[in-house]
This record gives sequence, C-alpha cells and structure tokens, in this order.
Amino acid sequence: MSDKGDMFDLSGKVALVTGSSRGIGKAIVEAMATQGAKVVVSSRKADACQEVAEGIVAAGGEAIAVPCNISHHDQLQALVDATVAAYGGIDVLVCNAAVNPYYGPLSEVPESAYDKIMDTNVKSNLWLCNMVIPGMAERGGGAVIIVSSVAAFKGSAILGTYGLSKAADVALARNLAVEWGHKNVRVNCLNPSIIRTDFARALWENPEIYARAVETYALGRIGEPEEVAGVAVMLAAKAGSFITGQAIVVDGGSTIFAG
Repeated sequence: MSDKGDMFDLSGKVALVTGSSRGIGKAIVEAMATQGAKVVVSSRKADACQEVAEGIVAAGGEAIAVPCNISHHDQLQALVDATVAAYGGIDVLVCNAAVNPYYGPLSEVPESAYDKIMDTNVKSNLWLCNMVIPGMAERGGGAVIIVSSVAAFKGSAILGTYGLSKAADVALARNLAVEWGHKNVRVNCLNPSIIRTDFARALWENPEIYARAVETYALGRIGEPEEVAGVAVMLAAKAGSFITGQAIVVDGGSTIFAG
C-alpha cells in the first residue's frame, strides 16, 4: 500500500512558474519547493526573481532565478532552455504571468490595450506550452497549470477584455488536455476570484470596494495567495493525477452566492 503522505509530494519534479516573484505565482513556487520540487522563479525583474529564489534556498529548498518577459518569444525559449540546462527537463509548468492595462467597457477598449492583453495572457501561454509540453511528454508526462480567473465566467462592465483573455485560457487548457492526454500530460486552469495580491490591490485596498466584494462571497472574505497555491500543488502532484481539462474555481463561493 502506498504511503498516503506522498499524495502531494513533488520530490524529484522540476517546476517552472512564470510571474513568480510576487503574489499568487510567488506563493505557488514557494509551496511547490516546500513539497520537494526544484523550482524556477521567473518574472521580468531579475533582482525580484533572485530574492525569491534565495529565500527558497535559505528555507532548504532548491531554486534558480531566470528572468523573462513572456511577451517576447525569444525570452520564453531562453527561459525553457535555461531550465532544461539546469535541471534536465520540466515536469510542472505554471503559466501565471498576466497583464491588465485597461479598466473599462469593451466598446471603448483601445486596440493597443486589447492586443497587449490577448498577446500576453493567451498567445504567450500557447507559445510556452508548445515549447514545454513535447519535452514533458518525453519524460513520461507532467502537469500544466494556467492561472485564469473567475472573470472567465462572469460578465463585467470594466473587466471585459481581461475576462475574454481568461476565458480563452480555459479553452486553451481544454484543447491542450485533449491533444496531450494520451502522453500523460494534464492541463488545467485555476480560476481565482479576488486574492490579496499587488495585482488586485485596487480591488481590495479600498474599504468600500472590499465591503461590496465580500458581500457576494459565501465565506465573507477574499482569498490569500497560499490558498490558490495549495490547489496548484494538488494539480501538480499525485493527488491530481486524474484531473485534466478542468477550470477549478478558487473563489470563496463568490460565483455560487445567491444573496
């Protein structure tokens, strides 16, 4: 009988996490390192990545920092190449980096903002998956986690363009799950609601906005980065080995609250 304690063990696995110098990505890379994974910390700023990697190593984990702007195809390839050179391959890919430079109605979105959101949040994820998944399949399988959002499922007067990109990420995960399932590669989305991060600071720092938000949360509060990270670990580990093509909502009950 297998040890029940190994259900969330990532020992021997290599995990690459984009956008992991802060917020949800940082919580994910730290949680995976705690479970034994060798992790690659990546975001645009080298010093921020290095700080997180050093913290993981100081806590007894194994980590390297590889800065990357995911909007650039060559930098994505360099990120993958550096990871493979350091650790031999990639078992877990977390596509977390994203942008949202525009708040407003779809009827007024500038073309430049639309292109930036869709290119960064969708096209770059596809590029990275195409770079990583074939090697993952050669290693006998692996797990891809795309951090989407509840905005993929909920309409908004000011977050519509962002929501479009996050809905596309759900479709991306489902299609990749179909394409690569026969190679034991699982692809899923995480769909958080408001989480206490710098990215969502405007939505939780203002007491009035926060109060309105938690009125529709069954748990009466917003989430913490670690609460998303725990689900990511589950999807990457043995515990999630029969889950693929899914969009897992992590939202404190905001999407089911009836008032």
